[in-house]
Amino acid sequence: MRDNQFDLAIVDPPYGIGVNKMTLGNGKKKIYRGQADWDKVRPTKEYFDELKRISKNQIVWGGNYFTDFLPPARCYIVWDKKTGDNNYADCELALTNIDAIAKIYTKFWLGVHAKDECERIHPTQKPINLYKFLLQNFAKPGDKILDTHLGSGSIAVACWDMGFDLTAYEIDKEYYDKACKRFDLHRRQGTLW
Repeated sequence: MRDNQFDLAIVDPPYGIGVNKMTLGNGKKKIYRGQADWDKVRPTKEYFDELKRISKNQIVWGGNYFTDFLPPARCYIVWDKKTGDNNYADCELALTNIDAIAKIYTKFWLGVHAKDECERIHPTQKPINLYKFLLQNFAKPGDKILDTHLGSGSIAVACWDMGFDLTAYEIDKEYYDKACKRFDLHRRQGTLW
């Protein structure tokens, strides 16, 4: 890829924290295909160097886990999940190199509320409206967007709805197929207004 080929990379790489060991807040483990083994290893310095080379700006979910690879930043994005009294994190952090003020997005995301128009298809699935919030606040019309970890495809739906050009990658075929099916169903629904 060319230097600065993308205006904005919005990525959610594995944090390397062993998500397969986490429970649903009630001591029971949620079983996902592959038991989330992918989260044992986090991306390397070379991944982040390449991400910074091919994109002008980056938003990295879990940026707090990659401070050894990412420079200090003024702007953090906080997703307040309103999870309440359990062993889930109350929020997730994204670090960005964009020179802006910190932003907070609030969306209850636990139990039956942890889905968007479909069942959860990925253990770290994020809300479509969270990606719309990011695009509204940090992208400009005509920007080319990159996602190196497509997962459930929430970003694809948000980019489609908002008219952004997205290039996305997903190494896991099953997640990729489910994300494509989710996106196709959404795209075929259209809008009334």
